[in-house]
Amino acid sequence: MKHVYLLAVIIICFCASAGLATPTPTRFHNEEADTARINKILVESIASGFKSAGERTADIAMRFVGTPYVAHTLEGRPEVLTVNLDELDCTTFVETVMALSYTVGEGRSTWRDFLYNLQRLRYRRGEVNGYASRLHYISDWVIDNTHRGNFREVTANFPAVAYQVRTIDFMSANRSKYPALADDSEFERMRSVEIGYRNHRFPYIKNSDLAKKTTMAELRSGDIVALVTKMKNLDVTHMGIIIKQEGVPYLLHASSTNGKVELTSVPLADFMKRNPSLIGIRVFRLE
Repeated sequence: MKHVYLLAVIIICFCASAGLATPTPTRFHNEEADTARINKILVESIASGFKSAGERTADIAMRFVGTPYVAHTLEGRPEVLTVNLDELDCTTFVETVMALSYTVGEGRSTWRDFLYNLQRLRYRRGEVNGYASRLHYISDWVIDNTHRGNFREVTANFPAVAYQVRTIDFMSANRSKYPALADDSEFERMRSVEIGYRNHRFPYIKNSDLAKKTTMAELRSGDIVALVTKMKNLDVTHMGIIIKQEGVPYLLHASSTNGKVELTSVPLADFMKRNPSLIGIRVFRLE
């Protein structure tokens, strides 16, 4: 029965139609339900004929409202591409929505195409090669993905922009919090990644500027936002997607506090003020 279970959980997805040269091992939470739902979202989104990437991203994101918040769904050995549409945390929510939107933007409509795009967003150079190949830090995720043209960071284009300089090494400094780092080789690979983020400089928009009309006007529905922390050795602790209502930005996110994907009851600017550990946002866009 153990072997049957493993075969059911880890399947080989031949993604040649999406451009993968080799099979990709994938771990589904519920393979039949997940693949059917992915196909449905892709087909319906293409049929909707959205004029912009932001519109389709916002629409896809709203489809996940009410999905339970569950942390650590990507953890498991070996490291494989994991798909779980039934349980999301802030990062897997954003990645899932982005991969779906990106796939629609390509005019593709199968779950295999989605897997290809999810992998290329989640992993360094789009390749799964152990725990450290996953883009754990948002700054690392941004640099790797923008270099490959997967999305753009537009933070520095906003009327009010500031900069932070951080040495990002939270994971190696807190090794015991990450079971995969008990493996010495993975720990050293993670430390190698962190070396590239010593005194790393990145743009952000301060909380005090989020309520300004010029800032609100620049934010768009479907923008991906990373919430910058004041912690000295980390860059971002939360993510979400902007939904504008009557010109005012709100945050759609997987909330650990309320245990589900939800739209904040207050505007983004007020939400940030209520969270003293957060100092501002970074903004990213699909094209």
